[in-house]
Amino acid sequence: MEYTDYLKIISNDIHRTIVATVDDEGLPVTSAIDMMDSDEKGLYFLTAKGKNFYDRLKKRGYLALTAMKGEDTMSSVAVSVRGKVRELGYERIPELFDKNRYMYEIYPTEESMHALTVFQIYEGTGEYFDLSKKPIERSSFAFGGGVNKESGYFITDRCVGCGRCVSVCPQNCIIQDKLPFVIIQENCLHCGNCFKACHAEAVERR
Repeated sequence: MEYTDYLKIISNDIHRTIVATVDDEGLPVTSAIDMMDSDEKGLYFLTAKGKNFYDRLKKRGYLALTAMKGEDTMSSVAVSVRGKVRELGYERIPELFDKNRYMYEIYPTEESMHALTVFQIYEGTGEYFDLSKKPIERSSFAFGGGVNKESGYFITDRCVGCGRCVSVCPQNCIIQDKLPFVIIQENCLHCGNCFKACHAEAVERR
């Protein structure tokens, strides 16, 4: 999938997210925020200018969020994003209200709507994680100039083919056709079992 597909999953399929920002004491604060729209330029949400959440966004210019859906853990799909935000103002409020009609019940008059402002997450990185599949499926994406950093575990040329890593992998995602063995990254839980089990110290963490 393209990054725009992941952003659409957040705004259209899941919609409600938990957003983390940082307060003046350097401590994390979470808020439940609906993602109102997305396009090739990022994600869009709104908030009232009188809220502490607004102040944190303006001071830090950065947030992290997770959107999750599913009836239980084993049917869950989660998309997480870390990125930079900027205030766009009131101009897009009518458009976002038309796309999210329930907002008219919360702010029923045009005068009350002017308490709101739109923010855009314009640059960032993200991860998609699907526990409903066997094996699990994960992937990373970036948008607006954001750069993904490789994470997880990989097997180096020090691999001796003993198979200890294979025996402890909960997702059976290590290919042992040749040396060194290869971890299928899109199915890996990043649990670290292979790292701990490898006596040859062939497994490294990115």
